[in-house]
Amino acid sequence: MTFRPTPDLSAEFLRTGTSSFADFAAQVAPNVLPSSRAVSAGVADLAPHGTTIVAATFPGGVVVAGDRRATMGNVIAQRDIEKVFPADEFSVVGIAGAAGIAVEMVGLFQVELEHYEKIEGAPLSLVGKANRLATMIRQNLGLAMQGLVVVPLFAGYDVATREGRIFSYDATGGRYEEHAFFSVGSGSVFARGALKKLYRPDLDAGSVTLALLQALYDAADDDSATGGPDLARRIFPVVLVATADGVQRVSEAQIEGLVERIVASRRERPDGPAASLT
Repeated sequence: MTFRPTPDLSAEFLRTGTSSFADFAAQVAPNVLPSSRAVSAGVADLAPHGTTIVAATFPGGVVVAGDRRATMGNVIAQRDIEKVFPADEFSVVGIAGAAGIAVEMVGLFQVELEHYEKIEGAPLSLVGKANRLATMIRQNLGLAMQGLVVVPLFAGYDVATREGRIFSYDATGGRYEEHAFFSVGSGSVFARGALKKLYRPDLDAGSVTLALLQALYDAADDDSATGGPDLARRIFPVVLVATADGVQRVSEAQIEGLVERIVASRRERPDGPAASLT
């Protein structure tokens, strides 16, 4: 007996096809993809932008953190936006750039990884996930040329090599593996400068988290688009840790305690902790 598609279900849904959800969506509903949309001139200037994301590895995993501010020109568009998300069980993606497009891309990437695992019966390798994200960024090049640039930071625990790994991207979809630590966004140069002094490869997850929070504080100190910790509103950075046990979000209570320690120490030394010369 031949199964006939219902009027609400096109033939593409019943055909054995690609393991890429993005490719499938391009066939059946291209309008759901950010890359398929046209924008008017000047829209990029009105779109909120997310900024600084930092990541660093430690023995057995990786930590990713992001500030909470989104800006629109010289205006704070949102004070508590979240820019760091679990991509799947073992990986994390942080977003910088056009916030609306970036959040939509993260959602599509999450579905992409889940769809692949269901079709193929096994998850992608961490490098495979990084490559899939590069392809999605490349598909957004048309919008990037109009100012709606999305430049994420991808990191995760590699179950094959049993280590944390970090991948950065450019607006054309170029993928680059980073080592030890990295940052993206408008405050990234200040955050990376801080991490050069604070990071050590033997730090544990808690110490790496503290170093990343210090780096975000330094970024906010010099970059107006990066939001510092807001003690009055209790708005703190989002921090995710990826290990062999999966991705876990550091609780807000833990982050608040660390932030209070940082703020108290900065009253004595506004420029932050001094690095050891040995």
